[in-house]
Parts: sequence; structure tokens; C-alpha cells
Amino acid sequence: MTEKALKPIKPFLNYEEQINNLIEQKGMIVNDHKFAVSKLEDISYFALIDGYKNLFYNPMTRKYKEGTTFEDLVALYEFDEKLRTLIFRYLCHFEQKMRSLISYHFCDTYSEKQEDYLNAIHYNNSGANKKKIAALIAILDREAKKSTDHAYVVYQRKTYGNVPMWVIMKTLTFGQMSKMYSFLTTSMKTKISRHFDYVSEKELIQYMKVLTLYRNVCAHNERLFSYKSRFDIPDTILHRKMKLPQNGNKYKCGKNDLFSVVIAFRMLLAKEDFAEFKKSLNQIINQYMKKTGNLNQDLFFKAMGFPENWKNISRYKL
Repeated sequence: MTEKALKPIKPFLNYEEQINNLIEQKGMIVNDHKFAVSKLEDISYFALIDGYKNLFYNPMTRKYKEGTTFEDLVALYEFDEKLRTLIFRYLCHFEQKMRSLISYHFCDTYSEKQEDYLNAIHYNNSGANKKKIAALIAILDREAKKSTDHAYVVYQRKTYGNVPMWVIMKTLTFGQMSKMYSFLTTSMKTKISRHFDYVSEKELIQYMKVLTLYRNVCAHNERLFSYKSRFDIPDTILHRKMKLPQNGNKYKCGKNDLFSVVIAFRMLLAKEDFAEFKKSLNQIINQYMKKTGNLNQDLFFKAMGFPENWKNISRYKL
């Protein structure tokens, strides 16, 4: 079996060459060369052009759709930047609540002593989980006993000889915190999930898997609006009441796309928080739509997984 031939390596182009390539080879309109150079300096060709061209680009002709301007891509990039900031803010609200609930219920069940969260018997230490729990405990042990990365941990260690769980939780990443929740005993996971009126303990694990990946996208400044997670959120009453399109028994949107995050926020955030989030989301979408006249709105909303009736999401009772 012969290996597939690799394509030639793309040559380095300076800023002027990059702009000329967009104009002459790709059919893009560049109204202001100085502006284009400044944006390529700030963002890079790869992050801006390769990252945000899909809604404006025809892969068959390998050219931009007629009328597409450099400013169109910059506007989409800036929209995505605002979107990341908004999503990240409310992910942090949920993250902080989970940190608080896990440490509260763990300490309430066991104690404030660090040896309790460093003991595998206080987790669901079954065969399938043993190695993963051991790896998590190794991280917790290092943070509690050796790491000097966090002054508040060092203070607890030196002052009390003990770092309680409500302190150590601040050192964990969202992904580590999510895994910790999944490794807790069933009874403790249930106690925590009861703080969310419409979510079971198993569903909460599913939500956190998806939200962990979206948080990483936000934190690493990657393209968000069209990102799709490799995990799905659970089917919800909102999927049914909003009559989201289906392919057989599987929903075509609202499962692993940006709209799945909107659904997750509706299920997990306080009512007031979600109302503020939705208002801000609608504002930045409207602001962006006014900035560009060359965007296919159907393609834009499809990329995000948003149905036509997405604004009605808060009208339905859960």
C-alpha cells in the first residue's frame, strides 16, 4: 500500500504578499491596505483568514464569494472574540458553583482534613476508576504538600499543616474538577446535582464533559462560534418543546454545538443569570449582523447550531 503523496509546503509570504494573494488569487476585496497589514500583524493570516473564511469562501472555485471584503472576516473574528468573553464569563459562574458544592458536600460528609480527599476510599474507587482516581489524588497530593504555585495554599500548609478541600479546589482546572465530580460516590454526586433543579447526577457529568471542552476553546483563544464538541449534552425537554430538527431519533442541533452550550446554561444557571446571558448574546449577534452585508445568515446560524426560534428558549417551562 503506497502512502498518499503530501502536498507541497506552503511558502512564507510577507504581509504585502499575503494581501496580494487574497486579492489576485482569491478574489477578496481589500479596501484599506494599511488596515489589513495591521490586522495581519495583530492576529496572523492563519488565525484570521484560515480560521474565519469558511462562511465567505467557495471551496469549489477556491475563491471568496463575490463582494467579500477583508473587513468581513475581521468583523467575524471580533464577533467570535466577544462571544468567547461572554461564554467564558458564565462558564466561570457555573464552575465556581461546582467548586463550592463539591468542597462543601465532601467536607460535610468527611471532614476538613486533607487526608480525607487524599484517600481513595472516599471516592467511587471501582476497578474502572482506580487508576484515574490515583492520578487525581497524585495531583491533589502534590498541590497540598509540595507546590508553591499558589500563595494561599502555601499559607494553609505553613500555618495549619493542612490544606482543606475548599482551598485546594481553587487549584484544579475545570477538567480536573469535572473528573473529581464524576469520581465521587453516587450519594455525594446526587447531593450535589440536587442543587440544579432540572439535572440528574448522570446528566451533570455529561454537561461538564461538553463545557470542559468549550472552556478550553475560550481559554486558548480558538474559534468558538462553529466549534463542535466530541461529546453530546443530554436530550432535554427544551429539545422537544422547541421542536429542534431531528435525523431519526437524534437531534441535528443543540447537542454538541454552540447552541448546546446555550441549552446547558438554561439548565444550569440561575434564572437571572441566564436572562442576562441571553440578552448579551442577542446584542453581540445583532451588532455583528449590522457590520456585515456579505454574510449568509442561514449559514451563520447553522454553523452555531442555532434554530430559527432560538430566542424562545427562555419561554418554555422546564
